[in-house]
Amino acid sequence: MMNDFFKQHRIHIGRDAFFDLLRERAMLVRRRRGGKPRTTFSGFWMKKYPNLTKDFIPTDPNQLWVSDITYVPVGNDFAYLSLITDAYSHKVVGFYLNKDLSAQGCIMALKMALKNNPQRENLIHHSDRGLQYYSSGYMKLLGNNIRVSMSEKSDPLENAIAERMNGILKDELLEKYFETFEEAQREVAIAISIYNHERPHSSVDMLTPAMAHLQSGELKKRWKNYYKPKSKQVVMQDVSF
Repeated sequence: MMNDFFKQHRIHIGRDAFFDLLRERAMLVRRRRGGKPRTTFSGFWMKKYPNLTKDFIPTDPNQLWVSDITYVPVGNDFAYLSLITDAYSHKVVGFYLNKDLSAQGCIMALKMALKNNPQRENLIHHSDRGLQYYSSGYMKLLGNNIRVSMSEKSDPLENAIAERMNGILKDELLEKYFETFEEAQREVAIAISIYNHERPHSSVDMLTPAMAHLQSGELKKRWKNYYKPKSKQVVMQDVSF
């Protein structure tokens, strides 16, 4: 398309050199990512809630809930799964599959969690800063008795348990694609039931999340930490001598 222009202006430049020139001046069209919808539209201009989960280790169920939204491929589009997970037991306490990214999906998941867990004194609700969690309907359900915590940066590690939950569901328990929304609804419910009641979890002493949700006190983590601080390794070596 540019050949006539180049000839008219006696410009001699190859394709790669031309693209390098455009790149240096930030004139290239940004490549779009395909096949992965965006689920978080952050309200960075709205009230900033602190991250109350820093250094907080729950010792009982219903002390800390973590929330997130993930996508499920359906037909030629996507459906959006709102999840609420108890950080102590890793049990999914609320979920809802919605056809769009409106706050309704998160609200329905929260209603399920509240209904099935009436004993929740001093509960912290943690999420990213997605607009759904700022909605008036969602905040009204949280009320004054549930403390609101939100990620302070766009770092997945600030909501690691919820991110891990998403990965287990999609990598192990859900099909990669569903023909219809009704099929996806049914399979999501089955997958979450299997996760809660049949799948032992190494982070909760190899109990199922449903069993762990009935416990109290510290639950042993049965996974190895391969990333020990160097200072501790040195101490261990000194002791061995």
